[in-house]
Amino acid sequence: MRRLTPLLAAAALAIALAPAARADQKLPPEQQAKVEAMLRQEGFTKWDEIELDDGMIEVDDAIDAAGKKFDLKLDPNTLAIVKRKAE
Repeated sequence: MRRLTPLLAAAALAIALAPAARADQKLPPEQQAKVEAMLRQEGFTKWDEIELDDGMIEVDDAIDAAGKKFDLKLDPNTLAIVKRKAE
């Protein structure tokens, strides 16, 4: 049993130190620019964060021309809005 304890401790340490899977990530500058251009084309005038999370591009607090605020999820390949949630 003594041999198992160091092995379990090592496994626990490895898990604790491993980066979170699919954590929020900043977009590369060229992709960020494409997303911002698409947002303007869709009529949004302002937004807060744009990040990659769980394989989707998330835009927080995007404000449209009418002043309404939305959280958006975009397809990372096509940049199409796949989810729009009013705030």
